[in-house]
Amino acid sequence: MKLAFCGLGLMGTAMVKRLLAAGHQVNVWNRSPAKAQAMVALGATACSTPQEAATGVDGVLLCLLDAAAVQEVVFGEHGVAHAPALSWVVDHSSIAPAITQQLAKQLQQQCQANWLDAPVSGGVAGTEQGTLTVMVGGEATALQQASPAILAYAARITHMGDSGTGQTAKLCNQTIVAATLNAIAEALSLARAAGMDAAKLPEALQGGWADSKLLPLFTPRMLQAQHHSVGALDTMLKDIDSAVELAKQTRTPTALAATVQQNLRLASALGLGAAEISALVCLSHPDSLPAFQAQA
Repeated sequence: MKLAFCGLGLMGTAMVKRLLAAGHQVNVWNRSPAKAQAMVALGATACSTPQEAATGVDGVLLCLLDAAAVQEVVFGEHGVAHAPALSWVVDHSSIAPAITQQLAKQLQQQCQANWLDAPVSGGVAGTEQGTLTVMVGGEATALQQASPAILAYAARITHMGDSGTGQTAKLCNQTIVAATLNAIAEALSLARAAGMDAAKLPEALQGGWADSKLLPLFTPRMLQAQHHSVGALDTMLKDIDSAVELAKQTRTPTALAATVQQNLRLASALGLGAAEISALVCLSHPDSLPAFQAQA
């Protein structure tokens, strides 16, 4: 396929590499051009605007920071929506369901193109390995057209329903992930405070009810801050803010999510927003604070 990809952060860059390796032609655009130029060596075509990237392609994929960035890249001056004969847009960004529905309606009205909200779970490692989980809202026919591209980096694609349901599923995912990471951080701090070798917990709990994909991945990262981040704390805070707001809109009691939200906000106020989500451990193990502040 011939594709456009806008947004070359950690996830977007890994996705483009997988698309190119799968044999797709990819036009790339990024707000800072240097990241787009880095993809040229791998076979991508760097473009000066989102509109240029989206011209003459089968479809467009986005992986951007937030709703404001998505709005600007798609509907701003020289945005994706100004490209002729636009067919579909897959948005891998994590934004609020209500905003997604508004953007999907606007795209349909402006250029009769389909919007697929397709947030992902699995992180950069999952992208690099082609094992991402993708939750999709929007038209099933558009998803069928876009799936060959998405499968370059995903192992599972689930059509959740109408526009916005992919983003709702992602907020449910983030609610579970953030609460689990908070629990892991507190458990590791408890183990260390009691004089136990906390690094042994993943092995000890393997196969039991407390086991998860997150436990072996994040235990070493929480015990010692790493140079390479798998996701910023403030990015998770953004998603949990959206989850709590959705809970408010739907009158859903989410006491645990609200507590995790405040823990994330406290960690961010301590200067850890740009650090990895593992920095949550600093709230219960303050000795870790300097290392994670340096990471930020």
